Formats: sequence, C-alpha cells, structure tokens
Amino acid sequence: PEDVPILQKTIIDECRRQGKPSVVATQMMESMIESPTPTRAEASDAATAIYDGADAIMLSAESAAGLYPEESVLMQQRIINRVEGDSHYSKYLQATRPKITDGSTASAIILAARSVARNVNAKCIATFTSGGETARKASMKRPEQPICAISPLKETCRHLAMSWGVYPEHCPTENLDTDNFRDMLRTCCEITLRKGLVSDDKDLIVVTAGFPFGTPGAANIIRVIPAAGPSYWDETL
Repeated sequence: PEDVPILQKTIIDECRRQGKPSVVATQMMESMIESPTPTRAEASDAATAIYDGADAIMLSAESAAGLYPEESVLMQQRIINRVEGDSHYSKYLQATRPKITDGSTASAIILAARSVARNVNAKCIATFTSGGETARKASMKRPEQPICAISPLKETCRHLAMSWGVYPEHCPTENLDTDNFRDMLRTCCEITLRKGLVSDDKDLIVVTAGFPFGTPGAANIIRVIPAAGPSYWDETL
C-alpha cells in the first residue's frame, strides 16, 4: 500500500511525457455512497490526484449506485475548482512541463502557439484536428489558456474530452470547408464564442491547423485572430 502514491505519481508523469491522458479512479469519494459529504482524507485524495497532474478524476459507485450521486459529482467539481485556482497548482504544472523533443513541425507549431498565446494574452488556443494528436500535444504543455479542439470525427472528440484543458467540438465535414482557411477561421470564432471561451469581439484566439487537412500530425499553420469575425480581419488572414 505504501507504494501506491509513488506509483500513481510515476504513472501520471509518464502519461504526460508521452502525451497520453491519465484518469485517476481510486474510490476517492467512497463514503459518499451513504454520506452527503466526503471525509477529509477523501477530499485530500482527490486534490492530490489533481496536483499530481492527472487529466481527469473519476467517480464510480458514488454516482452509479450511491445515495448522493449529484452531491458526489458537485463535490468533486468543487475540489477540482479549488485546486485549479490555487497558485501552488499552476507553479507545479509550470515546473513539471514535459519537453517535446520529437523535432516535428507539429510540435514546433504547438510550442509556438503556447508562447504566442501567453505573449498576446489570448483567451484560448484553437486547433483543427482529425485524429487529435495536435490537441493532445497542446495539452501536454498545460497552457494557461483553454484548448478548443475542432474535429470532424465524433470519436476523436470523445477521446479528447479526457485530455486536460481540452474542450472538443464536433464539426461535421459538410459544415467545414477545408479548402477555405478563412471559412475555417470563421467557424472557429463561432465555436469558441458558443462554448464561452471568448466573450468580447477583441478577445484573441491563437489558431493552429494543418494542410492538407486530415493528415495526421500535419500542423503547419498558426494564426492570431480577434473573435469579432471575418468582417474585422485583415484581408491577408
């Protein structure tokens, strides 16, 4: 039993290094099967998994068969919100960011997107992705901004829902003109506004995409756009 905390941290770190989502499910709110509140130890267990850098934490019997399913979910969300608002959490994430060293164009674009988003104080990073690889690489670096992953594949969106900081959006192929990048940018503005990731016309979005679209790992474009839409953009976008 004494090895479990160390192994949990080791597994989460390795998942982050490889860009794989990690989900911690350790009966962390078990007492809430019969009680409306968790014990202090359970609350601390849930918080520890978040501090460790897990992509997600999961309930099981608490919400599936317990007497207080809604309270369990709400309590877990409260713990998540409290930890993510703690300055120690952001410092830990910054200190443990894995390095992307594969030397690919996609990786360079993601690193640049994170840097640009920080420097221009963008509200979110948006990425057009087919298989989800670009969004997962963005999640690896735990950027300060949320990541909006736009994909024509429902399966990709379902997978990305488990990745840290990623807000996937399914956009069917018939609604996405992949031969018109300006139209893709317009779609991006509409989606990020609808999801509440931007709220003001002047909010900036850092967008990444790859052409030809649909080629795995082909991210090779980066743009910074205001959320106002095409009528406010420079014609060169």
